[in-house]
Amino acid sequence: MGRHVLAGLGVGLSYSYPLLLLVLTWELVAREGVIRPLFLPTVTTVLGQFWILLGDREILGPLLVSLYRAVVGLALAAVVGVLLGLLMARSKWANWALDPLVSIGFPAPKIAFVPIFILWFGIDDLSKILLVAFNCVFPMIIATHHGAMAVDRTIVWSARAMGTQERKLLYRIILPAALPYVFSGIRVALPVALIIAFTAEMIAGGGGLGGALMFAQRFFQTPTVFVYILVMLATGVVLDHVMLRCRRWFIPWQEETEEV
Repeated sequence: MGRHVLAGLGVGLSYSYPLLLLVLTWELVAREGVIRPLFLPTVTTVLGQFWILLGDREILGPLLVSLYRAVVGLALAAVVGVLLGLLMARSKWANWALDPLVSIGFPAPKIAFVPIFILWFGIDDLSKILLVAFNCVFPMIIATHHGAMAVDRTIVWSARAMGTQERKLLYRIILPAALPYVFSGIRVALPVALIIAFTAEMIAGGGGLGGALMFAQRFFQTPTVFVYILVMLATGVVLDHVMLRCRRWFIPWQEETEEV
């Protein structure tokens, strides 16, 4: 038992030491005055400002707004992307009609559509949610399509020979087999959802963590700016770990296959 604990601590230290080294370098550079405090405050100053903002409820409220926009937009993209990906995999006509649009839309810099979405849907939640969904739907379509196409054809033919209808074939065989690809697509789209939500808030306002960051930047509140940046980074790391746990819970057989 003790050996396992020590081994776990060793792995944790080896994993986190680059981050600790970066924080230490940041603190030394800021304290020595190599960079002016207006541009780089000390780590201790940023941590102190974090507790002040947390006590004043200036972190949790904006963070929840941004998470709501990112998560709802990602969920919408996941539903639409999975449906379209399955449709493209099962229908030649759908693949013929949608594949050019996906090929053009996936690599395009979709953040350029921010002014259009603001013009059409305003600066509140709806424009951010739809913008997140628009950016995340393409990786979801591609991941689902690849997962559905990767299903063993022998299994599909056997199910059809036993009289399985197309609808049951989709949700009983093809979709479960494609779930690892779907979760990979969600993991890829998750940071995109956060980036788009934060960026749209920085550009268009309307509250959220991005809006709060830009407000602090306008008044040269540098410690506050760094607090919001670190909260954004931590949010992405935490949600990625949550995503991995959800994947293990929904498709435990995939973890067993990887171990073998």
